[in-house]
Amino acid sequence: MAAIDVKVPQLSESVAEATLLHWKKRPGEAVKQDEILIEIETDKVVLEVPAPAAGVMAQILKDDGATVVAEEVIAKIDTTATPQVSPLAVQSVPAAGAQVKAAAPTPAAAAQPAAMPSAAKLMAEKGVDPASVTGTGRGERITKGDALAAVAGRAASAAAQIQPKPAPTQASAAQAGPFSSQTALPPVDAEIDLSAYAERPEQRVPMSRLRARIAQRLVQSQAENAILTTFNEVNMQLVMDLRNAHKERFEKEHGVKLGFMSFFVKAAVHALKKYPVINASVDGNDLIYHGYFDIGI
Repeated sequence: MAAIDVKVPQLSESVAEATLLHWKKRPGEAVKQDEILIEIETDKVVLEVPAPAAGVMAQILKDDGATVVAEEVIAKIDTTATPQVSPLAVQSVPAAGAQVKAAAPTPAAAAQPAAMPSAAKLMAEKGVDPASVTGTGRGERITKGDALAAVAGRAASAAAQIQPKPAPTQASAAQAGPFSSQTALPPVDAEIDLSAYAERPEQRVPMSRLRARIAQRLVQSQAENAILTTFNEVNMQLVMDLRNAHKERFEKEHGVKLGFMSFFVKAAVHALKKYPVINASVDGNDLIYHGYFDIGI
């Protein structure tokens, strides 16, 4: 056997190690020279490892997710072996004179959307169907950000299914004005079922090496650099009209004034539902996507 080593390429001076993402070839499969065998992730970039020679993948020495260093041997290629043929791939030879008809492609055989290895691994772990994810990368390739958004969207969907719907109330047009059909307030003696709020779905996703390093640098930057605050102007006329339509009845029924903070909280929750990937927190080396909404005031 003429074995050729597959090694980790040289890394940056400030990078000591890297993480293997996902092998594209398995032992016994044929490889072409310069064909991409695996992608490795460092603190800064994702690198592709090509095959140094054509042949057959003989051995994989480091599995997916392993930590490696520069010049470390991670696999071996046999340049003299022949690829293994599965018995299922062997087809019987048709008899002489028999007509051979090409099998028509079936819808089930349609190709799955292309995905980055890290995205494919994440979707497999979380049970996300790649066909349901829209890729935003080059050539509509599914990136890890797309996969994370899909995972977060599932958590938000689970939360939406347990949200109780308030019972509609009848309000006179004179009391509510133009907002009567959309913003009717519940009566004082209405009972709210809080049992549905006991479910607090979450999705825990380990951060990649690159994302963890970015998070570390962002925290460091916040501690060491001056923070810039920006301001945006928003037209609040519709909110002010809605508040004026209900503030007197609200104060009479609940004993407190109807301020603007309730509208701000409602807007924040609406934004988190629309962009569930933002509704997350960091716990150690994991990202936790929340399927519920806790707003601190």
